[in-house]
Amino acid sequence: MAISKFNYNSFNVTPVAGNALSFNSDADGFTTQGATSMVLIKTLTASSSGTLSFVDGADSVVLDDTYPVYVFKFINIHPSAGDNNFTINFRDGDTAYDATKTTTLFRSVHRENAGLGQIDYVTGSDLAQSTAAQTLGVTLDDANDSSLCGTLQLFAPSSTTFVKHFISRMQEVTYQTTTQEFYIAGYCNVTAAIDGVQFAMSSGNIDSGVIKLYGIKDS
Repeated sequence: MAISKFNYNSFNVTPVAGNALSFNSDADGFTTQGATSMVLIKTLTASSSGTLSFVDGADSVVLDDTYPVYVFKFINIHPSAGDNNFTINFRDGDTAYDATKTTTLFRSVHRENAGLGQIDYVTGSDLAQSTAAQTLGVTLDDANDSSLCGTLQLFAPSSTTFVKHFISRMQEVTYQTTTQEFYIAGYCNVTAAIDGVQFAMSSGNIDSGVIKLYGIKDS
């Protein structure tokens, strides 16, 4: 007799609570259990959007001490205009996205024609005690098949003791038909809680794309 196997994360018996069916030592052998430590909080979809913002307490967004680590996923971010930068900024209790940041950025590059294979530090895109938006991807292409994808981790944004660290890794197609992989890291040099995160292009709109916010339990 064949044995049927179920994928643990897809065998979900209580979707609202996010619990799955698992085995235990009881007579019936079953119990419900948390299906994953990665919890989807909010999905935003761009449509010629000037900004996409995640604000704690607004529109079902959680960005507080509920989770110690938050993860943003970027899926096919496409700009309305070429030679454009994708950026992030943070809010620290006020209405403005202008938290003071110190950051570092390096990249690997390779063109479709096999030229310009290199790794370099991008000094023009790092920040030193600046309130300006941080670049996550540089010189994006607006060709129909071009986009940016990646992830960003934000650690303990609600802390009122420590600075707020973040780490990002992005992959994009530039307007020079070049693949660029960006590694960005830094911190918001504030002890106030970060309660909002905003994404935008340096010029024009986010034409299309999806950004998902997750909370990581027990991290």
